Amino acid sequence: MMTTSTGKHRSATGTMGRKVAALITAVATALGIAAVASPTASADDRAILGPNCAWSNDNYFIQNCWFDSPAMGQKIQVQIKRSNSDAAVYMLDGLRARDDWNAWTKLGKIGDVFVNDDINVVMPVGGASQFYADWVGPFRGNTTPKNPKWETFLTSELPNQLAAGFGISKTNNAIVGLSMGGTAALNLAGRHRDQFKQVTSLSGYLNTTWPGMYLALQYAMNEGSQGANIWDMWGSPVDPVRFQNDPLLNVMNLRGMPVYLASAAGIPNGGRDTENFFNDPIGGVAGIVLEQMAASQTVRYEAAARLAGANVTASYPLIGVHNWTLWKPELVKARPAILNSLRNIQSPLPQSGGSALGSLQLPF
Repeated sequence: MMTTSTGKHRSATGTMGRKVAALITAVATALGIAAVASPTASADDRAILGPNCAWSNDNYFIQNCWFDSPAMGQKIQVQIKRSNSDAAVYMLDGLRARDDWNAWTKLGKIGDVFVNDDINVVMPVGGASQFYADWVGPFRGNTTPKNPKWETFLTSELPNQLAAGFGISKTNNAIVGLSMGGTAALNLAGRHRDQFKQVTSLSGYLNTTWPGMYLALQYAMNEGSQGANIWDMWGSPVDPVRFQNDPLLNVMNLRGMPVYLASAAGIPNGGRDTENFFNDPIGGVAGIVLEQMAASQTVRYEAAARLAGANVTASYPLIGVHNWTLWKPELVKARPAILNSLRNIQSPLPQSGGSALGSLQLPF
């Protein structure tokens, strides 16, 4: 009897030890600690930490990564949710882009939108009031970077490093932008057709040479980053660079490309929008005016894009102002067009449950 009891005890102890070891291994893998094998060796690349990356606290396998930018003379932070495929969607922020995280992570809840989609999500950080452009002069605002060369970074420097470190294609990408980012997304997609296969603009300013827009953008840029000067970005009102960065004037560049456009009528939704209005009346009015201005330009752009031969899908909800209560639902609606435009995307990935540990089957 004693012998049998001891054998059972040892067997239970060994089983528990193996379970604990398996759990530690599973957790370590999810946190990137054990991710030393090449990406192709994993059944779910989301749990592999990339080079020069650390896990974000946003869950959904989002990593905070740093990439070299010789053009800007510094390293640039990019948040990434990786996948098993080589396809990617670039997510551009708005005018008040922060220097520590891309708003699509915390405010846009990007992990919810593409939670189990086999697509890499690439979210550059920083660049308030910089329109993701290669500036003609120095940046005098109180944010970073100080030598904005965003187009060079996003279309040359970053793709090379993403290909080398993450296996992300240089030619199988979509690009999405909100507000300032919507303007930039259309400009970048039009000038880099080899890189981008689909473009989405949410509440973008799509006719930047329209009368009054030079001064309006100057005011907005200074609000987003005190000291920012549109003259340093696109030159004087008659500078050719300014006209080269007006999406509507260059709409022919998007002939044949799938384009998703969205902007609302600027009517608060009666819930959170109304609450925000009473808490911040000036900001509430600004949200209405900004969205109405974006809507009028989006309508003009849509007409021009259809005439130019772009494959346009447009959404104009009656309710919505210039904030996240509009942008996230519109991204959800744009999601099928984004995924359908890219190749090599497989069936949905394993259900993640929303965190870097969620896709793991615990060993007990």
